[in-house]
Amino acid sequence: MTEADLAPRKDHKQENFPVASFIIKPAHRAAIMAFYRFARLADDVADHPTLPAAERLAQLEKMRATLAGESDDDVTSLALRQVLAERGLSPAHGLELLAAFRQDVAKSRYANWDELIDYCRHSAMPVGRFVLDVHGEARTTWPANDALCAALQAINHLQDCAKDYRELDRVYLAGDLMALAGTSVEALTAPKSTPALRSVIVEMAQRTQTLLDTARPLASQIKDRRLAYEVALIQRLAEDLTAKLIARDPLSERVHHRPLEVLGLVILAGKDQIAGRRPPRDSRGRAE
Repeated sequence: MTEADLAPRKDHKQENFPVASFIIKPAHRAAIMAFYRFARLADDVADHPTLPAAERLAQLEKMRATLAGESDDDVTSLALRQVLAERGLSPAHGLELLAAFRQDVAKSRYANWDELIDYCRHSAMPVGRFVLDVHGEARTTWPANDALCAALQAINHLQDCAKDYRELDRVYLAGDLMALAGTSVEALTAPKSTPALRSVIVEMAQRTQTLLDTARPLASQIKDRRLAYEVALIQRLAEDLTAKLIARDPLSERVHHRPLEVLGLVILAGKDQIAGRRPPRDSRGRAE
């Protein structure tokens, strides 16, 4: 496996949600970016379209061994290990991420919502926990963090449901909901969702709204004011995207933010922080 094989598919500026943005204190950005590069590499390895599964698993094992201090073979993992050592942090969050990416290589279907949330425990929740640890935040923030991170993962899955099936033969839609609606994964190949497929997407988006309700207190639980503002912004972005997924079809309509939409939500998140509270959502899931 060469460096060309592992060229990143995108960088932090192309992600759905802010990564080590200007909002975060400069002293913490390098550590968060080291974790992001590690996660981005592992994700790209797991999703590589042409490398055999055995080679992908071997690369992920090289990353695990390096992060765990058993070798120095992977440059990106070594850089994160050094950051963790400097800050006295555990490699546990990174190791949990690798478990999710190994699962991506081996598993391509999910039977129900609970299976998907279990996947998020490894693929998403450790990311937020790491950021909180870097800032020295209390672990009492973890329940709300976990709900937010699971929601962000679910949003990505719903936005990219057709692309994931088409390019990776991977489906993160709940199998039992699809069976109950009388549809199958083949419906993801159509240019537009059928009513049955739409009902599954809407149901999963509504469950994502429930996660976001649980996550809503997180910003107020965080002591670092700049991190709290970024979390408030991410919450706003997530709520708006979830509302879009309920109102629009991700197979045929835009369900990503445009720059001006993000700017508007940045302003609203700032108002949330000044007010110290969040307004209720309307019946379509949009913040009033």
